[in-house]
Amino acid sequence: MTVMKSFAVGHGDMFYIRHNSDNFTIIDCFMDDYSQEELVGELKRESKGKGMRRFISTHPDEDHIKGIGYLDEQFPINNFYCVADDAVKDEASEAFEHYCKLRDDPKKAYHVFQGCKRKWLNQSDEERGGAGISFLWPGTSNEHYKAALANASAGIAFNNISLVARYNMGAGAASFMWIGDLETDFMESIVDNISLQKTTVVFAPHHGRESGKIPDSWLEKLDPQIIVIGEAPSRYLHYYTGYKTIAQNRAGDITMDATENKVHLYVSNEEYGTRFDDFENEHKDDFEHYIGSLTVETEYTL
Repeated sequence: MTVMKSFAVGHGDMFYIRHNSDNFTIIDCFMDDYSQEELVGELKRESKGKGMRRFISTHPDEDHIKGIGYLDEQFPINNFYCVADDAVKDEASEAFEHYCKLRDDPKKAYHVFQGCKRKWLNQSDEERGGAGISFLWPGTSNEHYKAALANASAGIAFNNISLVARYNMGAGAASFMWIGDLETDFMESIVDNISLQKTTVVFAPHHGRESGKIPDSWLEKLDPQIIVIGEAPSRYLHYYTGYKTIAQNRAGDITMDATENKVHLYVSNEEYGTRFDDFENEHKDDFEHYIGSLTVETEYTL
């Protein structure tokens, strides 16, 4: 069984995966002084018994790294995954400075790239199974990506240095994808340079904003069963007509309990209601406020 949680943290992103192996993964961080103790407490509880813990940073904007210093202090980050960047900011926050410290630490940082392989990330050995995480992006030789890196190095923009990560539980089981804050035009420009395949759950980039709308050229290949839309203000959101969605600004925390070929869905906002018109009702109660289940559709590669 895998448990994947998307926290409702306001206009930011924060996730964890409690893998069906000896792995625990945190993706991005957005915590303020009021929420950080509770959030880190949950991470400690949920990771108990897992021998390998890692943090994946999609990119160094404040809404994806706020509170990372506190997290590192309370829940040490010894395996830090990010792109190899030289990003700078004129007014560097405490969180950005800590990001740079982790990014530049040769003992803690692993700089990801398209198709990279690493023990326990996506490779197994006698000690431990792999986490099932692959990085579809960045393509470090791609000219569009090089231009995005140059903008980050000049302190101009950071969205388009976002990595793309995919977690796959195995053949016939659920898969999940994170796209950071890639912008629509950039995604269009690299569609022929990234290997996309059918994915069960996709987390919309840019917190669901229209400016980060997943283009049709990607959606045709991803063919997602659910698109999770983040907590950007409603007037800025893109709602992906024709796809099943869960809007985090109404659902609250989203917990996905994935086992074999099923994903059972729970949300923290009891007023969100159930979704049995869209999903199956398997009468689950392992977490609070069950809204439905889905059967994973057969995956294929394009």
